[in-house]
Amino acid sequence: MSTTTIAERNSLRVMGLAGFASMASMRMCDPMLVVLGQEFHVTTGEASLVVSAFAVAYGVLQLFYGPLGDRFGKLRVISLAALACAVFSAITSLSSDLRLLVVMRAFMGAAAAGIIPLSMAWIGDQVAYDRRQETLAKLMGYTVSGMMVGLWFGGFAAEHLGWRAAFAVVSALFSVAALMLWRKLRSMPKGQTAQETSSFAAYFSNSFQMLRIRRVRQVLTVTAIEGALVFGSMAFIPTHLHQQFDMSVVFAGSVMMLYGVGGLLYSQLARRWLGWLGGERGLVRTGASCIVLGLLVLAWSHEPVLGMLSCFATGFGFYMLHNTLQTQATQMAPTSRGTAVTLFACLLFFGQSSGVLLVAESVDRQWLPYSFSLAAAGVAVLGYFVSRLVGRH
Repeated sequence: MSTTTIAERNSLRVMGLAGFASMASMRMCDPMLVVLGQEFHVTTGEASLVVSAFAVAYGVLQLFYGPLGDRFGKLRVISLAALACAVFSAITSLSSDLRLLVVMRAFMGAAAAGIIPLSMAWIGDQVAYDRRQETLAKLMGYTVSGMMVGLWFGGFAAEHLGWRAAFAVVSALFSVAALMLWRKLRSMPKGQTAQETSSFAAYFSNSFQMLRIRRVRQVLTVTAIEGALVFGSMAFIPTHLHQQFDMSVVFAGSVMMLYGVGGLLYSQLARRWLGWLGGERGLVRTGASCIVLGLLVLAWSHEPVLGMLSCFATGFGFYMLHNTLQTQATQMAPTSRGTAVTLFACLLFFGQSSGVLLVAESVDRQWLPYSFSLAAAGVAVLGYFVSRLVGRH
C-alpha cells in the first residue's frame, strides 16, 4: 500500500469522526420531538422547529464554507467547525425554553455546515474519479453510523437521561474530533493546508458563474427536491412509528437505526453494487424503487415488522441514490470543487428544511400517511429524471 493511500485513509478516519458527530447531532432530535413538545407544552409540529432550524442554518452557511475551504484549507476549516459545534452543543444543553433551544440548534447547524461537505470536497481533490464513488461511500459509512447512533441515543436519552444529557455527550464527541483534526493539521506540510487564492469576494462571483452551467443547475435542482422528499419525511418517521405502531420513543429511535443499517449495507459494498447493477444509472433506479416501496409500506402498514423492514428499505435506497448525486456533485466543477460541493449541500438542506416545514403541517392533523405517499410519488418521478441525468454524463 502506497504512502499516499495510507495518508488518505488516516485523514478520512479523522474527518469521519467529525462527520459521525455531525450526523449524530443532526438526527438526534428526531425521536425527541414528542418529549420536547411535552416538556415545553407545544405540539409535535411546533417542536419540529429544532430540526428545521438546524437544516436552514446548515444550508445557508454552505455559501460561506465553500470559499473558506478553498482559500484557507479544507482540514483547517473542518477542525474549527468541529470546535464550534462542541461549544454550541454544550450551550444547547443549558437551554431554558424552546425558543432558546431552536436558536442554539441553528447555531449548531451553522457550525456543522463546515464538516461533511468540505470532507467530500477534500476527497474530490485527493482521490481520482474511478475511486471516488467507493471513497465517498466510506465517508458515508461514518456519517450513516452517526445518524444511527444519534437516532437511538436521542430517544434513549429523552426517556432515561434527559435530552440535555444527549447534547452534553455530543459536545464531548465534537471536542475529541476537533483535537484529532488539529493534531492532523499540525503534522501536515504547510503547503497542503492552505493555498494562495484570489479575493474572498471572487468565490461568491464564481458561485454565480457556476449556476450558469446547465449541468450544475440540474444536479442542484434534483438535490433540493431529494432533500425535501426524503429528509422531510425522515424527520417524522420516529413520530409515525410512535403513533401508528404504538412504539415507545426509545424503540422508535432504535427501529430508525435500520434506516442507517440499509445505508451501511450499501456503503460497505459500494463498488460491488456499482458492478452488479450496471453502473450509476442502475444504482439510481434501484435506489428510487426501494425508497418508494419503503415509504408506501411505512405509510399504510400496521404491522410493526413491516414498519421495520420499510425503514431498512428506505435507508438502503436513499443512500444508493444520494451517494450517486454526491459523486456527480464532486465532478460538476472540478476547478472550484469546494464551492461546488458546498452549493450541493446548501440546496440539499434548503430542500430538507422546506420538506420538514411542509410535513410538520400534516403531523398534528394525523396526515403523515398521506405525506409519505406523496413523497413516494415524488421520488418515483425524481428517480426517472436522475437516471436520465446520470446517463447523459
